[in-house]
Amino acid sequence: MSDRTDIIELVDAIFDTVDAKDWDAAETLFDATVTVDFTSLDGGEPAAISGAQLVDGWRQGLHPRKKSFHLVGHYRVAVDGDTAAAAVKGYAYNVLDKELGGGMWEVWGAYEIPLRRTPAGWKATGLAFFAWHSRGDDSVRTHHLTT
Repeated sequence: MSDRTDIIELVDAIFDTVDAKDWDAAETLFDATVTVDFTSLDGGEPAAISGAQLVDGWRQGLHPRKKSFHLVGHYRVAVDGDTAAAAVKGYAYNVLDKELGGGMWEVWGAYEIPLRRTPAGWKATGLAFFAWHSRGDDSVRTHHLTT
């Protein structure tokens, strides 16, 4: 397979594993350290965190009683030796179980995903999301289950 195909499959796998809540599989797709930028949603600054921390944040925010659906497309992939960058347009939908209020939130935007080639294949070294438009109940996006 070509690098481009491998990278597209990795990007698809990120969103598929998140929606399936397959956190162990999701974690394998990221490098040990990743640069994340969700400032268009939450403010703040981009940060360098571990891949495990990124996935753990999703585990808490996209808990079993919150359904999610991510759709990405319009892939632009650039490979430069053992590094690469993927850019995609994206849509995400979140809905809470009825017992939690059943609210809905959705967003449109663009993702930028830097990658590096490893002996085990391509790994994402970062994830940035740039929101263009959202609608719905923002408390659905930020909802976490309390223990």
